[in-house]
Amino acid sequence: MCSLFCLCHFLAIDLSLFRFITTELTRGYFLEHNEAKYTERREKVYTCLRIPKELEKLMTFGFFLCLDAFLYVFTLLPLRVILALLRLLTLPCCGLSGSRLLQPAQVCDVLKGFIMVLCYSMMSYVDYSMMYHLIRGQSVIKLYIIYNMLEVADRLFSSFGQDILDALYWTATEPKEKKRAHIGVIPHFLMAVLYVFLHAILIMVQATTLNVAFNSHNKSLLTIMMSNNFVEIKGSVFKKFEKNNLFQMSNSDIKERFTNCILLLIVCLRNMEQFSWNSDHLWVLFPDVVMVLGSEVAVDVVKHAFITKFNDISADVYGEYKASLAFDLVSSRQKNAYTDYSDSVSRRMGFIPLPLALLLIRVVMSSVKIQGSLSFMCVLLFYLGMITLKVLNSIVLLGTSCMFVKEANMEEKLFDPPPSAVSSQPTADKGGISTASDDTQTANMAENSDPTLPKSDSDKFLTTPDEDDDKIINVNTGLEEDGLEHRRPKKDLLEIDRFTICGNRID
Repeated sequence: MCSLFCLCHFLAIDLSLFRFITTELTRGYFLEHNEAKYTERREKVYTCLRIPKELEKLMTFGFFLCLDAFLYVFTLLPLRVILALLRLLTLPCCGLSGSRLLQPAQVCDVLKGFIMVLCYSMMSYVDYSMMYHLIRGQSVIKLYIIYNMLEVADRLFSSFGQDILDALYWTATEPKEKKRAHIGVIPHFLMAVLYVFLHAILIMVQATTLNVAFNSHNKSLLTIMMSNNFVEIKGSVFKKFEKNNLFQMSNSDIKERFTNCILLLIVCLRNMEQFSWNSDHLWVLFPDVVMVLGSEVAVDVVKHAFITKFNDISADVYGEYKASLAFDLVSSRQKNAYTDYSDSVSRRMGFIPLPLALLLIRVVMSSVKIQGSLSFMCVLLFYLGMITLKVLNSIVLLGTSCMFVKEANMEEKLFDPPPSAVSSQPTADKGGISTASDDTQTANMAENSDPTLPKSDSDKFLTTPDEDDDKIINVNTGLEEDGLEHRRPKKDLLEIDRFTICGNRID
């Protein structure tokens, strides 16, 4: 009896095990039961595949925008300065035709020209060779730390430098009937000269460090500097990004890529000079140049792909970024433009062309010896070629920008006044009396009469870090409210500069 029971128990276990194995081999499932989830995952894959193409379109467009602003310093700015000085010299003969000796744009051009001349005369006392040997004598780790410090200092200089230049331009062109609220044009001019000189020295140290990395025997420093780009991925992809933050990062990447190209050009010029302009040495440098630029492109693609994936940002947002950059170019060509395009690029991308152009002029003048009439003829032809390139680049960019603005339906914004002018104009009632103070009092009364406000010091509005920043929770009601909306409105892309705080940080 006992043996029969054991046999039945064994058969039951065997049948259960057989049934389990059969079920595991034949069971099925239906993905359409969770169609939304899998559709979303597929769209994320398609978005990641679209990112390289859309990103490189934006990068290419932004690169040529930076090139246009950079070529302006070498080509049209000297001609505009000469025309402004001729106007200033011929005024006694022609008589004053207006209240201004020079137009505001001409004043800004003359100031830029004087800044470049003074800073170049100061840069001529800086010995590039001594700086190179001084940096080359340092250890690899110390140079790596120095290079990272220089990158941080470059961002700080760029953020404050454009403010210094804008303050100088406005101080020099401010209408005389306005109340004097500044320290004078000369102090602002001296601050601008000091800034451009120091920023040019900083970029020179960056270029020298990169040159040392290229000329090192084991290329260890160059490898460490390139690995710094991949560390950037770790510090970016695992953060919360909104559209405005990604716009800032895209502008920063455009500026960084263009600046790296100019630094590599400076490195190649210095190395070619040391090898008596032997073309064979250029092919020795070519693999390292491609490696640096290739790693930069790869890091940008991976970084943007994962940022858009983790934050559910569509690849179409890069089209909006192109339209915003194109809007700056188109608006600067209007008759009622309130800024020069090169200054607009400086604010939007953090790219200030004056220090970089000053350094390139210094390196070219020290590397290329001009002797004889034939050399001067070559320089003249090269200058005419640069003007031709600048004009052609501007024409193509303007046509492309008009197309982007039209596709984004932003034509009406071209005729809008600046945001500051709109916000500074008080509204008036029928009697012509400003109602700005009345609106403020009404808003304050509405806030004081809000029944959901805390009644004691112990009652607080608690922000929830896991939710959207615009949502707050009232501890009395436990309900979400949009109370932060009036204090921190979301900015339009046209209001986002390179160093505008978006959310709680600058990217």
